[in-house]
Amino acid sequence: MRDPQIRWHIYADSVKLAEAVTRSTVEQSEHAIRERGAFLMVLAGGSTPAAIYSLLSRTDCNWEKWHIYFGDERCLPRGSADRNDSMARELWLDRVGIPADQIHPIPAELGAQAGAEAYAETLAGVGEFDLTLLGMGEDGHTASLFPGDPAGASPQAPDALAVSDAPKPPPQRISLSANRLARSGNVKVLVTGAGKKEAVMRLRAGDDIPIRAVCPPGGLDLLLDQAAAPTVPCEPG
Repeated sequence: MRDPQIRWHIYADSVKLAEAVTRSTVEQSEHAIRERGAFLMVLAGGSTPAAIYSLLSRTDCNWEKWHIYFGDERCLPRGSADRNDSMARELWLDRVGIPADQIHPIPAELGAQAGAEAYAETLAGVGEFDLTLLGMGEDGHTASLFPGDPAGASPQAPDALAVSDAPKPPPQRISLSANRLARSGNVKVLVTGAGKKEAVMRLRAGDDIPIRAVCPPGGLDLLLDQAAAPTVPCEPG
């Protein structure tokens, strides 16, 4: 497996991390809109980005130029509180002026295979994302790419993968492939909490964990709070 270039950034706590990511997201959006007239962003699920979404909901941005995609989704009915898009909508997307047809949820209610095929069609013709937010689980998974399963890192991999045996419920999920996640101008991996420290150490040691399959040309920015930071020295952000 090719190793991604990783830039390490450590913050005092999760609040400081969320504030920094919010600021940089707004700056990136302004740059992309000036350069190309649009800002394409991929959202992460889980608890870590929730504070960022809340902060963005209180930020003044040129929302009409934003286009929102999702890195993964649980195969649950649309509107389920456990879906990633439900969390993003509640905290942010339904509170700002992003046009509805520029928010692209994964149709996971169709089931893993049908939903993955449908989302691949949605992504057909979509160029490089400007910003992709990812998390990392205690086992090193990212999006819904779990250890032991194909991550879709090859150039021939489909943009969206059907996941049928995720070790966390629900077992059926849909994930963007590692190859599609890597087609982004900036990939930020957000890691908070002491429970993630072992996974961070494994990443630093070069262990074969799914996050290592995401290899964007410009490298990864790994953003940690102090609780998740490794006990060996690394360059602070």
